[in-house]
Amino acid sequence: MNEKRILFTGGGTAGHVMVNLAIIPVFQREGWKVDYIGSKNGIERELIGQLDNVTYHPISTGKLRRYFSKENFKDPFKVLNGTMQAYRIIGKTKPSVIFSKGGFVSVPVLAAAWMKRVPAVIHESDYTPGLANKLAIPFAKKVLATFPETITYLPEKKAEWIGAVVREQLFRGSRKQGLELANLKGKKPVLLIMGGSAGARRINQAVREQLDSLLKDFEIIHICGKGNVDESLKVEGYAQYDYVNKELSDLFAATDFVLSRAGANAIFEFLALKKPMLLIPLSREVSRGDQILNANSFKKQGYAQVLEEEDLTGDRLLEELKQLKASKHDMLKNMRNYESHQAKDKVIQVIKSASKK
Repeated sequence: MNEKRILFTGGGTAGHVMVNLAIIPVFQREGWKVDYIGSKNGIERELIGQLDNVTYHPISTGKLRRYFSKENFKDPFKVLNGTMQAYRIIGKTKPSVIFSKGGFVSVPVLAAAWMKRVPAVIHESDYTPGLANKLAIPFAKKVLATFPETITYLPEKKAEWIGAVVREQLFRGSRKQGLELANLKGKKPVLLIMGGSAGARRINQAVREQLDSLLKDFEIIHICGKGNVDESLKVEGYAQYDYVNKELSDLFAATDFVLSRAGANAIFEFLALKKPMLLIPLSREVSRGDQILNANSFKKQGYAQVLEEEDLTGDRLLEELKQLKASKHDMLKNMRNYESHQAKDKVIQVIKSASKK
């Protein structure tokens, strides 16, 4: 009997890995052998390395920048080299299907999959497809969308709306353990601040400028990004972390409100966990504007407030967070009306249907 084998890819940011982390254990429980292709030094290598029995294959990968850099001239060669590496890995591992979460490491993998005639499924989290997924879509058999509106941006014959895939373990957290972990008393509402896996300098700066004022209304858990912990701020009611993984479910359980960027995977997790949120999306100056679309979609549905980064000041942040507190009841009511579409089961079903028999 032939061994069932699946290959995953995706990386560059934590958001390009989280869905894979949710799905991989299901395939493992069903007896599938799991391989993962990622970059040599990306965050995906660290995250996937925490899973048992997943073989990680690093490849060369480029990055399409939105600014001039001499590195741009080298990247096509890196992608070509990565494609050749992925071609050899696919030839050696012989997966029956490939699942991609996006990021630039996925482009050479999907190109190699197409050359090897291995069916591939892409999951697009954002409101509009990212550049990496746009390049990879021609090589895929199926493209799954988180936002229903995304379907209009995808090839009709390949596209399917699937909803958001949320990690099961996030629902298993303990508020008591989360408060103890952060050394908080829980006598005030707990505000969780996240700037994405790389942190967010402007959010960190605005929060710390107004820390004394914020601590009058909240206890704060601040996940500020690697290298961004301020050791001089040893204040009661303020817990700092550069990055959190295993303890995240407990910290989420202790959380009453969220201040965050607007990456699709993260905000759908907050929605599933019923956490009222203030979103500060990445500006168009440093991104393609996908987080702005994500945030505005959530604002329209009454799940979040939105503060543009260009308008971010310490005073404005205080004002918005006070308004968030006042809007808690209405936001929770809207969130309770949100239906979970069992997206993870659907994604797994699509992957199995696409696999070579």
